[in-house]
Amino acid sequence: MLRTIFVVGAMALLGLVALKLVFGLMGPLVALLFWIAGLALKVAVLGFVGYVVIRLVSPNTAQRLKDRWSGSSSSF
Repeated sequence: MLRTIFVVGAMALLGLVALKLVFGLMGPLVALLFWIAGLALKVAVLGFVGYVVIRLVSPNTAQRLKDRWSGSSSSF
C-alpha cells in the first residue's frame, strides 16, 4: 500500500516535470510562430500596396501581373 502511494507520487512528479518541460519549450515556439505570422502579414500588405500603386500607374502592367500569377492564359 505504501509502495503504491510512493509510485503514484513519483509518477505525478514525473508528469509535472514533463509538463514544465513541454510548456517551457512551447512558449518560445508560439512566440516564433506569431513573429513569422506578423512578418507574413507585413509582406502581404506591402505586396497589396505595391499592386494597387502599379494598378493606378499602369493598368496594363497590373493586368499582366494578375494574369501571370492567377494562371489565366489570356495572353496567348
